[in-house]
Amino acid sequence: MAKLKDRHVMEALGKTRVVVENGKVVETGEPVTEYCPIFDKVRGIKKFTSKTARENIEFRIKDFGLFTEGRAIEMEIFVGFGASETFMTGLRRGLIDTSVTACDGAGTVITNNPKLAQGMGSRISGLSETTPIPKLIQRIQEAGGIVLDPQIAALDQVEGVKKAIELGYKKIGVSVTNANDVKAMRELEKEYNVQVIAFGVHTTGMSENEAKEFIGLVDMTTGCTSKWIRGCIDGHTIAQFGTAIPIFAITQCGKELLLERAKEVTDPILINTMKLPVQPEEKQPRPLV
Repeated sequence: MAKLKDRHVMEALGKTRVVVENGKVVETGEPVTEYCPIFDKVRGIKKFTSKTARENIEFRIKDFGLFTEGRAIEMEIFVGFGASETFMTGLRRGLIDTSVTACDGAGTVITNNPKLAQGMGSRISGLSETTPIPKLIQRIQEAGGIVLDPQIAALDQVEGVKKAIELGYKKIGVSVTNANDVKAMRELEKEYNVQVIAFGVHTTGMSENEAKEFIGLVDMTTGCTSKWIRGCIDGHTIAQFGTAIPIFAITQCGKELLLERAKEVTDPILINTMKLPVQPEEKQPRPLV
């Protein structure tokens, strides 16, 4: 089999399409949104541009080896209630028994190692294409990760859930980006009598119809900079974590997993009852799309 070209595509910083080949940024598109409070707080980025996206991906390549064989696979906590952080806590505390996540250079990975689940997912954005990085795949496997398809680094969360079921797992946490994938997972859940806990990620730009369907299928989701997730969540969320880039718990199972995660968050936490969602205008990313 011919060696695949080293090529990775990620949507980051306002859903800007960034292409990386052989550890170098070779192409950068234009952002679809302008501002995110998380990137302002963490990196001081006040406005997304093609240039800020390029610089940020170059920083990640330099800082932790994104898209390279030396990539860090165990990392510090980046956000309190991200999918990888929540799955890390869920694995530690037995609320899930494996996770299906995505990693640059490896594709879909099944793991029950909490640190690996966190390290692979904590600082990647929307990964849409990747190719295998053999030394990285080997390190992931040595750390307890099962790479779905090491030959092509396939990104396929539905097949990842199937593989987790084949491996005998019953409570499977999975990050999801679209309604069709979650529909397929719900069918697998029924067919094999397992529990799939779906965490919606990378929802910016989702259409109104898909957002409505997605909300009806997932256990929890990030609001990202999604006009329609945020606009259609009223009446569906039973708990909310954060107000700038909120995470909405939709099912009791999602709520319990996020509350368990809250126990490990070291910052002070306010718990209150009120009508949800709470989205103070001055804290939101913009524009919503």
